[in-house]
Amino acid sequence: MTSAPPAQASAADTVRAATDVLVPILAQGVIARRPAAVRLAGRVGADRRTVRFLQRMRDRYGDGPLRLRVPGRSFYLLLAPRDVARVLAGSPDPFALDAVEKRAALRHFQPHGVLISPPESRPARRGFNEAVLDTGAPVHHLAGSLVGKIEQEARQAGAAAARRGAFGWDDFAPAWRRAMRRVLLGDGARDDTELTRLLEKLRRDANWAYAKPARTALRHRFDRRLAGHLDRAEPGSLAGLVAGTPAAPGTDPAGQVPHWLFASDPAGMATVRALALLASHDGIAARVRAELADRDLTEPQDLPLLRACVLESVRLWPTTAVVLRDSTSRTGWDGGALPAAGTALIISSFFHRDERTVPQAHRFDPDAWLDGRAARSEALVPFSAGPGTCPARELVLYSASTFLAVLLRDQDFRLRPFRRLDPARPLPYGLNPFALRFTACARD
Repeated sequence: MTSAPPAQASAADTVRAATDVLVPILAQGVIARRPAAVRLAGRVGADRRTVRFLQRMRDRYGDGPLRLRVPGRSFYLLLAPRDVARVLAGSPDPFALDAVEKRAALRHFQPHGVLISPPESRPARRGFNEAVLDTGAPVHHLAGSLVGKIEQEARQAGAAAARRGAFGWDDFAPAWRRAMRRVLLGDGARDDTELTRLLEKLRRDANWAYAKPARTALRHRFDRRLAGHLDRAEPGSLAGLVAGTPAAPGTDPAGQVPHWLFASDPAGMATVRALALLASHDGIAARVRAELADRDLTEPQDLPLLRACVLESVRLWPTTAVVLRDSTSRTGWDGGALPAAGTALIISSFFHRDERTVPQAHRFDPDAWLDGRAARSEALVPFSAGPGTCPARELVLYSASTFLAVLLRDQDFRLRPFRRLDPARPLPYGLNPFALRFTACARD
């Protein structure tokens, strides 16, 4: 370790870091995706440019933290997997999870959420999240009640797709959101699209972080509507668990739920991308159907291969483009020293698609999540890592794999055009979920 300053990017490279990395991420929407910007990013190859630029920076400056020349702030791009592992394992001290930019964004709709909680509030809120979400359990302890909600919505969506002979995001998203509202808030929230609409408006505000004033009246409307579902505390839903789970003072149980609702949308994007992968990789799809053979999908199931397919979807196309951590004290690194109050930037798409450190970077390789290769890689953080790991990781994977299992059990899907995800070619760096289209027909 050294106490010398870390490498510092030139002014020209700092500008390129903004134009080739940060601006495309921000333009696409960090909290709520902007479909038009996502489409444009795909056309100009923004994700590929990000990976190639960061590879050049590593070649030019070494693989230690790289300081950007930003007036008034200390931003550091991480360029080595070992540094990613160190920062994520070192949360919340000396690398705080409630980064300045993260607080500015998420305050718009979840000011007391665990992701932006200060150190004195975080342990109680994290513990509450883990208790309700059953963190670490592949099959949630409430799965006997949850599985029927997911199975019903997926079965209806699949049957409608088979009748039309077509399926896409606009068919998938409403069914997925109905399922998630039922899982989180109960059957009484199934058709509450207004709740989703209000949250979407707040999320679009959150894209602007501190550049847009908080709309307090709008958030109160959302909070009141959400409170109605939480007060009902419907048995067999997470809302029922929220009501029955002990909470330490200052936890604000209701204040944790907006993030669960928000996270269900990127989880849906990962799910439909996994469907696209399976609809174009016949060999793996055949193995998935073998895994599903003779299973009763109205009962809770652990589906390891399908879970791995969803993980691989998030690895290939991360739903969290950049992970932020603020340093709280000076730390020494191989490439230099980071001061207190510096912000570490982890560009997940770079680490996930860097073929120099991830051999299967551009292939659909769910077996990496089954045979231990992915777990041994410090570069792969689809749900973050360390103390800040997403507490809903297992619930997301369970819900997504169950939804996919029902679709694939009853229907055959083919991606249009098939060559988009040709198994014989490297997979694209970006995949716009809003533009995915499938043919669909009922299975014999």
